[in-house]
Amino acid sequence: MTAVAAGGGGGGGGGRYAVRVMVTDVWDQVALAVEPTTTVAELKRRALSEALKRRSVPPDDYLVKFRGGLVQDESVTLRDLAAGPNAPFIVLPARRQPVR
Repeated sequence: MTAVAAGGGGGGGGGRYAVRVMVTDVWDQVALAVEPTTTVAELKRRALSEALKRRSVPPDDYLVKFRGGLVQDESVTLRDLAAGPNAPFIVLPARRQPVR
């Protein structure tokens, strides 16, 4: 299942705008200024770096969800997803974490 939406949701225009990204490893939400041409892979990399306060986070260990669906092709842009201002994303571990 992919989250690429058919129409609706904004993401038009060409200026910068903010999106919200919840990083579940730290239960922290970060606001990122993005362009419509920002890829999901870049969004994930920036969100992990800001939320985890580390530069060397292996991005392949994490998945991105948008509108409840997994974004399988992270090379798509936010415009392709129709993700407009204040759009919510979730970055979560690719593998389930054991309960402690």
